[in-house]
Amino acid sequence: MDEQRVRGRGGGPPRSRERGPFHWERQDGGGRPGADRRIGRWLWRSTLLLTAFVLAGSQFAADQQAGEHAHLDFFARLLLIAGSALLLWRQRHPVLVVFGTATAAMVYLGAGYPYGPVFLTVALGCFSAVVAGHRRAAWTAVGMLWAGHVLIAHWLYRWLPPSGDRAASWGQEIVVAAWVAAVVTVAELVRVRREQWDRERAERAQAARRRADEERLRIARELHDVLAHSISVINVQAGVGLALLDSDPEQARSALTTIKAASKEALGEVRQVLDALRTPGDAPRAPAPGLDRLPELVEQAGGAGLTVEVRGAAPKLSPGTDLAAFRIVQEALTNVVRHSGSRHARLRVDEADGALTLCVDDDGPATGADAGGSGNGLAGMRERAAALGGTIEAGPLADGGFRVLAVLPLSVKEDR
Repeated sequence: MDEQRVRGRGGGPPRSRERGPFHWERQDGGGRPGADRRIGRWLWRSTLLLTAFVLAGSQFAADQQAGEHAHLDFFARLLLIAGSALLLWRQRHPVLVVFGTATAAMVYLGAGYPYGPVFLTVALGCFSAVVAGHRRAAWTAVGMLWAGHVLIAHWLYRWLPPSGDRAASWGQEIVVAAWVAAVVTVAELVRVRREQWDRERAERAQAARRRADEERLRIARELHDVLAHSISVINVQAGVGLALLDSDPEQARSALTTIKAASKEALGEVRQVLDALRTPGDAPRAPAPGLDRLPELVEQAGGAGLTVEVRGAAPKLSPGTDLAAFRIVQEALTNVVRHSGSRHARLRVDEADGALTLCVDDDGPATGADAGGSGNGLAGMRERAAALGGTIEAGPLADGGFRVLAVLPLSVKEDR
């Protein structure tokens, strides 16, 4: 779409066919045309019903109070309609509406017209202003109306119609004050409850985003660990196969067999992760790997030219701890294959003081271009350990090798 079509023929900002004198927009800026139209229709209908009720109720009050107040003439009806019509803007301009309805009610009372449902417009205007967050404006407008009523009923009545009017009783002022307090109290309660709903909705949305972020990190760790280990094995075996293709075809065939097995396993684990993404509510089709697959992991490392010496045995672990331990050992051995010149590694598995200790050492030295690595492997190991309340220590040894030491608590309450 070109700029001329976006901006219109006159070069100005685009115009909406739905905009008009009463085009309603949501306060959060995320309104939809259909929702805006429904809000507009609701405001029109509710305001028309309230206007009809105010006019009918005021006429009934005038009949009941005949001779005590001024006759309900055209000006009185105009004030009633104007005060009610202001409520059409109560969502877009609540401050203007609450002061406008209070002013119209004050003029109505000052002209000596009979009491009636004229206060409903002020109550609704005050309610809308308080709920919208304009509490001071609402209190000021209602207080202004009450103060004006006191002045009119106890001092200005001498000079205002109808003639011969008398001062109102202070008991009536107590009733008016109680009415004002009730309106403000109800509005404040609704405002507080609405803020609670907004906070709860925001907390639920934040919790959902946090769960999504945690799930995304978990999947990223799984994919990284699976692919980094398998591709490292494939890379080493592919180099072996190319080097021995002519001089030792049988060894090259063995390397290709290892590549096939490693790639098949990687595809299976990646498919399992992707299936969990597509159907998050379904149970996994295959059990998650654990330390019971250590012999398989050692065999794969041997296929990549790395001899692993294992000491100790793993205790029975919870599924989450078992998976984290397996991935940590897998990533540590992968780092030895990728970043160390040593072809020998030592794995120690211990259980003591309610914690599982995993220690992977190699004799080094670090190899050239890949020595630094991307850092994602160590970061993933630390995230796995931290999720269980454990720790990871990784760094060079004094004799030139490298050590990865993981401590995982055994008494962990897992979410998954």
